Amino acid sequence: MLKSRIKYNTAKFITSAPDISRLPADTGIEIAFAGRSNAGKSSALNALTEQKLARTSKTPGRTQLINTFELSEGQRLIDLPGYGFAKVPLEMKIKWQKSLGEYLQKRDSLKGLVILMDIRHPLKDLDLDLIEWAVGCELPVVALLTKADKYAQGKRKSEVLQVKKALAELNGDIRVYAFSSLKGIGLTDLAWALDEWFLGPYKPVISEAPDAQCE
Repeated sequence: MLKSRIKYNTAKFITSAPDISRLPADTGIEIAFAGRSNAGKSSALNALTEQKLARTSKTPGRTQLINTFELSEGQRLIDLPGYGFAKVPLEMKIKWQKSLGEYLQKRDSLKGLVILMDIRHPLKDLDLDLIEWAVGCELPVVALLTKADKYAQGKRKSEVLQVKKALAELNGDIRVYAFSSLKGIGLTDLAWALDEWFLGPYKPVISEAPDAQCE
């Protein structure tokens, strides 16, 4: 089990919705996962929750609806439709983009955005658009550079630094981590970031030393 304040392995599926009108009540805290259709979004959710929660496929773009998973009352993970790659009819792409945009713009309970990008091809135009939108809305972002197991450790660190440098110009609350659902790289970093969004900064309990007794 992950060493985190929230037990992500208790997550359970609630609903799949074509638009925000079919989602649970807009209360509490939601953290959404977004990314290109081949970025490994479902695999990341499954690694985080230690279960086959989100449907994975070798065919990019299988997530066509807004999928909601509940951790506890008022705490939800959201799996958003993938963007930018899926070989589907244009009409379907437009529909996906509409539901994605509607969710991002109108969902008040959205408190953080995890944006997944293949570490070999980060910061494509649609990724940057989404990150810039989040910064403009003062929404914190975790940029996960997925499939990090494809690179050696030195190359992973180099890619993370380059992405951090590129995103620093936006002056937003953005964290960048290398990530691999296969090897568990970056999994604890992700869990701790989500802990903070759900529960606030970690405050360790420091017990006071007993008063010294002088005779």
